[in-house]
Amino acid sequence: MKLLVIGGSYFYGRVFVMEAVQEHQVTVWNRGTYSMEEFGVRQIKGDRHERTAVCDEDFDAVIDFCAYAPGDVSKTLENMTGQIGQYVLISTVDVYEREPGVLKREETPLEKRILAGEAGAYIAGKAALEQEIREVCEKREIPCTVLRPAILYGPYNYAPRESVYIRMLLANHALPRFTDADGQFQFVYVKDAAQAILKCLGNAKAYGQAYNLCQDQILTYDDFFSMLKTVAQPEDLANLMEVPLTVEEAASQGVPVPFPATAAETHLCDNDKGKRELGLLYTDFEEGMKRTYRAFRNVFVE
Repeated sequence: MKLLVIGGSYFYGRVFVMEAVQEHQVTVWNRGTYSMEEFGVRQIKGDRHERTAVCDEDFDAVIDFCAYAPGDVSKTLENMTGQIGQYVLISTVDVYEREPGVLKREETPLEKRILAGEAGAYIAGKAALEQEIREVCEKREIPCTVLRPAILYGPYNYAPRESVYIRMLLANHALPRFTDADGQFQFVYVKDAAQAILKCLGNAKAYGQAYNLCQDQILTYDDFFSMLKTVAQPEDLANLMEVPLTVEEAASQGVPVPFPATAAETHLCDNDKGKRELGLLYTDFEEGMKRTYRAFRNVFVE
C-alpha cells in the first residue's frame, strides 16, 4: 500500500514507520525536525496546513499522528486533492467522559467539558477532531478509523514517563515508593500500537470504527516499580534505596508522578473490541518492560 504518514518522526509515529516500511511504500510529511530517510521512506518537509507537492498524490491510507486542534483534519483534507483510500486518526483514551468507576468502551460518550490546563486543551482538541474527521471524511466518502491508545511506553519514548524512573534507578540508585497512591492505569507497548494501525489499513471492519489500545494488565505504582526492579540487571539493584513519599511530597520535591496517582484520576478502558474485530495482540508487560529497560539502559549507562 502507498501510505502517507503525517508527523511520524517522534515516538509512536517513528515506531510505526519503522514497522510499516517493511511491507508498504511510506511517505512521511512533517516539519523535518528529525530525518526518517534512513529507514527507507520518502520525507516531505512542510506544514500540514499548507499545500505541498504531496497534496496532489493518491494514497491508499493517511495516518495522522499530529492532529491536535480543531481544523487540523479538515484543513489537511481541503488541501489534499488526490484520492485517499482511508484516513486513520490517532486519538487517545483520555477523550472519554470523566466518570470514575466506569469501564470505558468505544461507545462511551466523549468528554464535552473543557477541562483545566494543557491536558484539558489536549483532550478537548482530540474529542473535537474525532467528530471532525467523521464529518469531513463522510463528505469526501473516505473511510475513517480512530485509534485511542492508553499510556504508550517503550524504546524511543521522549515523554518523561518510564524513562524518568529508569534514569533515577541507574543514576541515583533510588526509586520513590508512593505511600498513598491508589490510582490505577493501563499501558500499551508502542510496537503493539503500531501493529494495530497496520491491522486497520484496508480493513473494511475498521471503517467508521474507533478502537481502544491498551494492554490487558491494570497497574498501580507499586506494580510498576516492582516490575522495574524485576527487569533491571542485578548490578543495577545493588544498594537501591526506596524513598517513601506521599504524592503531595513528591510533587513538592520535583519527583515525577506521570501516571494517575489517585482513584479519582483513574479511568480504565476495555480492549475487547480490537481483539475481537481486528485480532489485536498485546505484549506481556514484563516482556515489554524488559525491552524498554534494555533500550534506555544502553542510553543512560556509558
